[in-house]
Amino acid sequence: MHALLIVPRLLYRVLVWLANSPRKLLLSYSILIVVCGTLYDRFEPDTSFGDSIWWAVVTASTVGYGDISPETWQARVMAGLLISIMVLLVIPLITAHFASKLIVDTDAFRHDEQEELKANLRRVRALLEEMATRQGVTVPDSAGPPEASSDR
Repeated sequence: MHALLIVPRLLYRVLVWLANSPRKLLLSYSILIVVCGTLYDRFEPDTSFGDSIWWAVVTASTVGYGDISPETWQARVMAGLLISIMVLLVIPLITAHFASKLIVDTDAFRHDEQEELKANLRRVRALLEEMATRQGVTVPDSAGPPEASSDR
């Protein structure tokens, strides 16, 4: 069962690696265009390399002008894969990256601020326990929700 999850986990790690860097994402997009354009040039007779790259860009952007369309089955399969990869992976990754940059919580604590708060809370807890032992009061172990009062 563990062996079945190796490939999906690897793909997930690659997607996260790509999604967290716009440069890597644009580089992978460019490589995808060049590879698909080159393959299209090989699969389709009577096409120039420039036309093949144009076809890859138009197909990847899902515009599909129709000025160049695949005629061989290999090029059609590649067109389907290119469109699927763009629509299901690349475009959502780009959108998610830019959306995450737009939605920034300015009130969120940075890591160092969180660590400082935790250290301060530990000091306060130690002082509270020290005061409680002087007064003979027990301090609860956790700061859970207050108990409901039974004064009803």
